[in-house]
Amino acid sequence: MSTTGPNTAADRPLIGISMGDPLGVGPEVIVKALADPRLRGRARFVIFGLHDVLELAADQTEINPFWWREPYEHGVRVTSGVLLADFDELQPIRSPHPRGPDSLAGQASFRFVEEGIRHLREGTLDALVTAPICKQSWALAGHRFQGHTDLLAQRFEARRVVMSFVADSLRVALASDHVPLFELHNRFTIGLVHQPIDLLDRALRAWFGIEHPHIGVLGLNPHAGENGLLGDEERRIIEPALALARNANIRVTGPLPPDTAFIPDVVRRFDGLVAMYHDQGLIPIKMHAFDRAVNLTLGLDAIRTSPDHGTAFDIAGRNRATSGSMRAALELAISLATTHQKQRGIPAAAP
Repeated sequence: MSTTGPNTAADRPLIGISMGDPLGVGPEVIVKALADPRLRGRARFVIFGLHDVLELAADQTEINPFWWREPYEHGVRVTSGVLLADFDELQPIRSPHPRGPDSLAGQASFRFVEEGIRHLREGTLDALVTAPICKQSWALAGHRFQGHTDLLAQRFEARRVVMSFVADSLRVALASDHVPLFELHNRFTIGLVHQPIDLLDRALRAWFGIEHPHIGVLGLNPHAGENGLLGDEERRIIEPALALARNANIRVTGPLPPDTAFIPDVVRRFDGLVAMYHDQGLIPIKMHAFDRAVNLTLGLDAIRTSPDHGTAFDIAGRNRATSGSMRAALELAISLATTHQKQRGIPAAAP
């Protein structure tokens, strides 16, 4: 696929964007975020998606299309601007009312992210930003993955992958993500706790430029177990994981009482936190910054970000979605990709 743009800016990072579920808010938040020419000027972009869906989102939001379209042919070259790689061979997707899980939408969103991951693995992209998908739609389409993180881990053949979230200076990695709470008892091991500590430490050093990061690790039980009175997982599992981290010269503190770990005076002591399960980390970070928090995958040796929200079928197609989290995901991807370029000795683009 040969492409041309109005200006040459080949030294800027190339950011791939998978459009997400065509029936969700992904198309809308992508259009709204990239409508800002200042953001478009910081990188080159390729959107893996459907032209008619993106065009409808632009019409509903009264935004003039800022991209050019080419049929997707398994290759992408973008010298500047925004390319829409159009999967026009897919069966048209109608918008039911109310919107919800749909097998055709699931197949389309899976194709978008599958091709984005392929280009990320091959090094064509400097980073990948994924718009929200519906797990039920993937299942209806025959794709049995828990979500993006599960698919990314398999395609990258990564043995250790961790879901983390970034909002301003708050960075939170999860020891377990989409695990039913009662099932966590059977999976809670020293390795499960040590893994996010190690990967977060590596990311803080390599991607965020923090030479000696300080990581806080939350307890599992109320009051971090109250010295064994409210559970012994802190003593049996979390403290040995902390000892392993310290033996690897990782600066770590814990177990911290979960109910006070996110108080501003506590948070500012650390460069990152490790939460034991999904809601323990996600509830406070979404309370702190729902409209600007970003999901960042650790352990891939590649940059992948996404908004911290889902498809929001209830407001999709109504011009009611806010694009703050998508914009933050794009900005973080650009920032990390630019840092990675500098580490490889590639000149960064002019601001």
